[in-house]
Amino acid sequence: MFVRTESFSVYLKKYPVVSALLAINILIHLITWLPHYGEYLYYYGVGSNFLIASGEWWRFITPMFLHAGWLHLLFNMFALFIFGPELERLTGKFRFINIYLIAGFFGTAATYFLQPLDYAHVGASGAIFGIFGAYGALLYHGGRSLPQLRQIILPIIVISVVMTFLTPNINITAHIAGMVTGFLIGLSYFHPKRIVSWRKQK
Repeated sequence: MFVRTESFSVYLKKYPVVSALLAINILIHLITWLPHYGEYLYYYGVGSNFLIASGEWWRFITPMFLHAGWLHLLFNMFALFIFGPELERLTGKFRFINIYLIAGFFGTAATYFLQPLDYAHVGASGAIFGIFGAYGALLYHGGRSLPQLRQIILPIIVISVVMTFLTPNINITAHIAGMVTGFLIGLSYFHPKRIVSWRKQK
């Protein structure tokens, strides 16, 4: 389920949304390393609560496409690469991008409302935790019929939450808000009645 054995071309074809998000995040990170232009892009995209309060509303979205370093990028993109495809397959392209972007947005929004004005952050973690939250909703609706998923994803969710509180310089607010958002959206998407409707459409 979470073992990626596809070739590069097959992966791109089967999971276009995940592939596009991976490419966008990596490309933007590469651009931020360019002299002058990279610093400009990073500065105008960072999630600064003070600047959001000053009217720079686009910063509710842009932080989820910026990262503080290669390790930060690697961790988030590895999680997206491994756990994103199965969710995209289960929900479809449109619903998957909804989960990802809305969870990321609410991660930033929660950070804005719950953290001080001088707080600033970057990273796709809120959106990634939204993916974990959506899997949690899937387990909530059908965990007993999905023992393999339960055995794999539940420990990952628990470990991710624990590490959120133990790792320094982590935006705890975005992680938890993103996960809760993904869970709530997933409750709607994975409701048994809606699943039946999807199957009829197919």
